[in-house]
Amino acid sequence: MKKSRRNIIFSSLLSLAFISFFLQNPAYSQDKISEIDALIQTYNDSGTFNGTVLVAENGKVIYKKGFGPANREWDIPNKPDTKFRLGSITKQFTSMLILQLVEQGKLDLQGKLSDILPYYRKDTGSQVTIHHLLTHTSGIPSYTGMPDFFAEVSRNPYPVEKFVKEYCSGDLQFEPGSKFLYNNSGYFLLGAVIENITRKTYEEIVMEKIFLPLGMKNSGYDRHEPIIPNRASGYSITFDGCVNAPYLDMTLPYAAGSLYSTVDDLYIWDQALYTEKLLSAEMKTLMFTPYMTNYGYGWNIRKINLPAMKEKLTSISHGGGINGFSTWIERLVDERHLIVLLNNTPGASLGRMSHSIIRILYGKPYDLPKKSVAQAIYTTCVEKGMESAVNRYKTLKKDHPEEYDFSAGELNRLGYYLLREKKSTEDAIRIFKLNIKAYPKHANAYDSLAEAYMISGDKELAVTYYKKSLELDPNNKNAVKMLNELVKK
Repeated sequence: MKKSRRNIIFSSLLSLAFISFFLQNPAYSQDKISEIDALIQTYNDSGTFNGTVLVAENGKVIYKKGFGPANREWDIPNKPDTKFRLGSITKQFTSMLILQLVEQGKLDLQGKLSDILPYYRKDTGSQVTIHHLLTHTSGIPSYTGMPDFFAEVSRNPYPVEKFVKEYCSGDLQFEPGSKFLYNNSGYFLLGAVIENITRKTYEEIVMEKIFLPLGMKNSGYDRHEPIIPNRASGYSITFDGCVNAPYLDMTLPYAAGSLYSTVDDLYIWDQALYTEKLLSAEMKTLMFTPYMTNYGYGWNIRKINLPAMKEKLTSISHGGGINGFSTWIERLVDERHLIVLLNNTPGASLGRMSHSIIRILYGKPYDLPKKSVAQAIYTTCVEKGMESAVNRYKTLKKDHPEEYDFSAGELNRLGYYLLREKKSTEDAIRIFKLNIKAYPKHANAYDSLAEAYMISGDKELAVTYYKKSLELDPNNKNAVKMLNELVKK
């Protein structure tokens, strides 16, 4: 049967409409590169990602691009060769150096800390092993968790031994090996161990044993003094805009967080980990074995479930956060996929971004980033006052629940900004109250409201809400500490 001209035209239009839908809908699109680009651009447009991305599929780079400025004052763009501070991605390089020493017979994973570092206190050091330090199970308090560390200490340079004695030698929080608690002190101590055994600085040994052999020419130890070409500046995002990140002396992150690199160099690093160029297969098995809470030696190891897939994906990943920067590297080792996200304006959930990219690689539907409800209501607060801001929150939650991020952390973040930066205790209390109403079982929301009442001088209400926070979370040490102080007063 012949089709009429009208039917042919209708059929053609229908086909064009279907193709248009096919290309525009991420769930049906086959153009992975375009989808990845559109996803990252959405994050960049929302102001939550500003950096460089690299994606490799089956060991081959399929996507590499910079977004936003590396330096805002000179309007210099981020590029693939832009150098970023890595933060805690540094830890995987430290663990590699440790395992190289183990393989050379110069170090024992079960060796006691005080036997290796003669200046370390014997009572606790005799209980802590190298394995404990690598897996965050040592019980040694993390120096970055100490009160006022960033305000009082972080700008000052320290020799390694002095810093170890003053900030990495606290009383044990728990019996070594009995609990996982992420710990920067542990990896600072591993750097000290490396230096003590090799008689070289951490900066020298990481260059000699990893960067130079692999040809990672754009990686190194990030110090303030040297001129480092293409180094990104770090920024902080506030509700009033972008500002330069607080200064941090890089002798302090040290082996826990002081390296810099590029997406290209981290691709070289990823590829080397599939070989035995740096480490034997036996030692790499130790590195990538999931111990307590699925943490290996400087890496998180987990299985990912994707819809309609029989086999789980093996993910080996780690994030990093340091003043002005947030970073992420994720290796899907079964098929040699790699995702590297280096960001110089922290704000995005890089793990969530990476997971969306993974879904694109496997042709699965994924979530787009949500807008910040905290930013929206702060803008309303500035323009029209707090009452209008609260009403806008309620309206957005009712009419746009999928468009905005309504997590408890959003309002908490805004409340603290009002409390600390704007010195508006009354507005902060209003926001914290709004958060408690939305999340009546969220212990941290009560803790935050208690702090605001304490600052306002209402000790009675502060005690009430600290008690409520402790009731919901018996492990809230801050609530215990503050209640003790308030009772004494």
